[in-house]
Amino acid sequence: MATKALKQSTFVWEGTDKRGEKVKGESAGQNLALVKAGLRRQGINPTKVKKKAAPLFGGGGKAIKAKDISIFSRQLATMMSSGVPLVQAFDIIGRGHENKRMQEMLLAIKTNIEGGATLSDSLAKYPLHFDTLYCNLVQAGEHAGILDSLLDKIASYKEKTEAIKGKIKKALFYPTAVMVVAFIITTILMIFVIPQFASLFQGFGADLPALTKIVISISKFFQAWWWLIFASIGAVIYTTIYFKKRSKKFQHFLDRALLKIPIIGPIMHKAAIARFARTLSTMFAAGVPLVEAMDSVAGAVGNVVYGETVIRMRDEVTTGTQLNVAMQQSKLYPNMVVQMTAIGEEAGSLDAMLGKVADFYEEEVDNAVDGLSTLLEPLIMAILGVIIGGLVIAMYMPIFQMGKVVSGS
Repeated sequence: MATKALKQSTFVWEGTDKRGEKVKGESAGQNLALVKAGLRRQGINPTKVKKKAAPLFGGGGKAIKAKDISIFSRQLATMMSSGVPLVQAFDIIGRGHENKRMQEMLLAIKTNIEGGATLSDSLAKYPLHFDTLYCNLVQAGEHAGILDSLLDKIASYKEKTEAIKGKIKKALFYPTAVMVVAFIITTILMIFVIPQFASLFQGFGADLPALTKIVISISKFFQAWWWLIFASIGAVIYTTIYFKKRSKKFQHFLDRALLKIPIIGPIMHKAAIARFARTLSTMFAAGVPLVEAMDSVAGAVGNVVYGETVIRMRDEVTTGTQLNVAMQQSKLYPNMVVQMTAIGEEAGSLDAMLGKVADFYEEEVDNAVDGLSTLLEPLIMAILGVIIGGLVIAMYMPIFQMGKVVSGS
């Protein structure tokens, strides 16, 4: 199976159809010869074919997102189940897509299929958007002659996994939002508001309270080194993202730390279990052997700690250990999940049992995120209140002291 995407280009062409009428349009392909061959197979005699000029200012379309692939999967499954031929389905979806990049990719895949390639091989040329799991499921459907039903399972799987990803992003967004908002407000006060009070206090001729002195000192630091503060924050964010993508040890450290964070950690555990169960259930139902399926599951759980555990479980299953025993030994899966897996193995309905486990934990993630949102709304107000209230008190304490001195005299 290909692991490297072949570059596709867009070609504009003119020609004549079978009735001799002039036609023109655009086609995606790897080179000029393949585009001409594809046009001839469609009954078009190309008279002029040239590579489309690249636009000067960002005309390439938006980046293809996972959500685009999820929607495409559902559209393709619906058309295939309705009896629309595969090539025609790609043509309809591709030409109707608003995203230019997505349109070019789908039309290029259509061209590959017209050239005699299988759907799985054509999709495998775009590993960034169609991973090994996706291609393996499509391949299983092609071999079994049930591509339409497998595409429906793939579409459902993509929709549910994207929903889980959305919930996780929502869970992580709130704590991040609290910190960002608190930092922005503090920075504005330190740079623009506190200096006004500091200049006013210079004419008091009296010692300032300790809290006020601390706040003014912090304000002076912000004024002098604000560029260093923002540069340091940017460097930390960039370094974290850089090493997370390139260092397995660092990624393992981050994912393990994320699982241990209060409130957030349990949500991440439940999400990983839901992904594990949903992915394995879908692949097992498609007829993919358990050991082979677990290779794909390891990359789909969304957490390096769980991914490494799945690989160890796969090795144990290879030597004859039952899946539920391997899960129990990993100590990451709750007893309920282990027992449901054991029942599924004994009854020969592992895919159905894992599907129920996935349904349960997806709902648990949903409820946990909603609860987190409810909890963090007053927490945001409390944190901002403490920060702003503390700064206000620090600035008004000297004024209160002056008032006492004046009233005492």
